[in-house]
Amino acid sequence: MKRILTFIVGLSCLAVSAQNIDDVLRYSRENLQGTARFQGMGGAFGALGGDMSALNINPAGSAVFANSLFTITGANFHQNNESSYFGTLSTEERNSFDLNQVGGVFVFNSRNASSPWQKVALAVNYDMVQNYDNEIFTGGNSDQGIDNYFLNFAQGVPFGSLLIQDGEFIEEAYLDIGSNLGFREQQAFLGYYGGVIDPVDENDNNNTAYVSNALYNTVNQEYFKRTNGYNSKLTLNFAGQYQQNLYLGASLNFHNVLFDQYTEFTETGYDTNSEIQFVNFDNYLRTEGSGFSFSLGAIAKLNENVRVGGSYQSPTWYRLLDDTSQRINSDLADSQIGFIDFNVVNLFDVYRIKTPGKVNASLAIIFGPQGLLSFDYGYQDMSEAELRPTLDPSFSDENSFIASQLGGVDTFRIGGEYRIDNVSLRGGYRFEGSPYLDGVTIGDLEAVSFGIGFNFGGSRLDLAYSRSEQSARQQLFSTGFPSTALVNNTNTNIILGYTLNL
Repeated sequence: MKRILTFIVGLSCLAVSAQNIDDVLRYSRENLQGTARFQGMGGAFGALGGDMSALNINPAGSAVFANSLFTITGANFHQNNESSYFGTLSTEERNSFDLNQVGGVFVFNSRNASSPWQKVALAVNYDMVQNYDNEIFTGGNSDQGIDNYFLNFAQGVPFGSLLIQDGEFIEEAYLDIGSNLGFREQQAFLGYYGGVIDPVDENDNNNTAYVSNALYNTVNQEYFKRTNGYNSKLTLNFAGQYQQNLYLGASLNFHNVLFDQYTEFTETGYDTNSEIQFVNFDNYLRTEGSGFSFSLGAIAKLNENVRVGGSYQSPTWYRLLDDTSQRINSDLADSQIGFIDFNVVNLFDVYRIKTPGKVNASLAIIFGPQGLLSFDYGYQDMSEAELRPTLDPSFSDENSFIASQLGGVDTFRIGGEYRIDNVSLRGGYRFEGSPYLDGVTIGDLEAVSFGIGFNFGGSRLDLAYSRSEQSARQQLFSTGFPSTALVNNTNTNIILGYTLNL
C-alpha cells in the first residue's frame, strides 16, 4: 500500500523540546556583521554615526552623514569548532559567503536659515544580525548511552498508549501520539519501536516501567550538528540634526528568521552480549518567523573633539513557527521503522519570543581629520527574555528556568581610525560577557578586528578582517546526557564593502 506524507497540524507547543532557553538565546543575541568600516572598528559607533551599520547601535547616526550615499557589503564567514568530549578532540570547519549589508541614506539640508533643524536624514538598511551557517562534530567514548534519553521520556508512560493500532501505519501512529499525547510519549514510542528500550512487562498495557536493551560500560558516540540560516534586520530610520551639536533619531526594525538544524547521532561499542549493537538517531528542526523592534538614540557634540551618545533598543517581539522530523534505526528496530523519516513532519502551533531590550552609552574622541577613538558600552538583562504565551504552564516553567540561569550581559566595544591622506587604517576590540550566571555554559566572547579604507572622493572601498572566539558546553540531547562537550568556536570574517556618494 502506498505510503503518504503526513503532518501534525496544530500540535501543542507545550511538548516541543526545541522551544526552550536555547531558542531564547539564539534570537536574543546579535552578532552584527555590518559594513567593513563598522567591523574594522569593532562596531564602536554609538557616538560616531556616519555609517549605515551604526544605525543598529544608535539611530541618531544617520543625521551625521554630510551627504546622501549607498553602501553594499559582502563577507566570507569561516567557522572553526574544536570539540572535546570525554577526552577526545574533534575539529569541524564551515565556510560560507553572504551579502551581509546593503542600504542607503538620503540627507536633506534645511532651506530655512532660521530653523533650529539643520538637516534631516531618511535611511533604509539591511543587516545580517546572525549568520547561522555552522558545523560541529563531537566524538568519544561515553558512559552515557542514548538509552538514557528514551528511558527518561518513557518511564511513567502506559505501554498501551505506545502500541500501533490495527490497520495503522507506524508513521501514522508516531504522528498521532505526538499530536494527541505529546513529545514525551512520541520519544518513548521511538525508543520502543527503535529497539532501544522495552517495557518490563510486555503483556501489561498499564505497564509504566521500562528497561534498556543495551549493555555497556562505555559506548562510542559520534554526533554531528549542522545549522543553516540567518536572522536579518531591515531598518527604517529617521533622524535630524538640531542646531549644531545635537543629533536625534529613531528606527523601526523588521526582523526575519530562517533557521535549520540537522543532527546525526551514531552509537556503537556495546558489550558483546548486549542485545543491541548499534543505534542511529537523527533529528531535523526548521524555524521560520519574523519580529519587530524599535530604537531611539541621541548624539551630542560636547566640543569639536568630544562626542557622547546614548540609545535604547526595545525588546524584539518574534513570532515563530517550528517543524521537526526524526528518524531512528538499530539492529533491534521494527522492520517498518524506516517509514518514520524526514518526510514525516511535526508541524507546531505558532509561538512567540520576547527578547530583552538594550541600552548603550558611547564616547568618541575626534583628533581633527587625522583620526578618532571610540568607546561603546551596552547592557542587556537576559533574565528578562520570555517564551510566550507566558500563561502557558510549560512556557511559564521554562521562563522561570531562564530567569534563574541567565543574567545581565555587558558589552564593550573599542575602535580607532587613523587617516593618511586618502587611506584609513582601523582597528577594534569587542568583549561580550556570558549570558549565563555560571559564566561557562556559554563563555565570554572576545573579538579583534582590523581594516583599511580607500577614499576615492565620490566613493570608498573598505576591507576588514575580524576574529572572535567563544566557548560553550554542548549538550548532545535535552535529557539523559548530563555530561557535555566543550566546544571552542573561532569565527573569522573577511569583509569587503563599497560606498557610493549620491
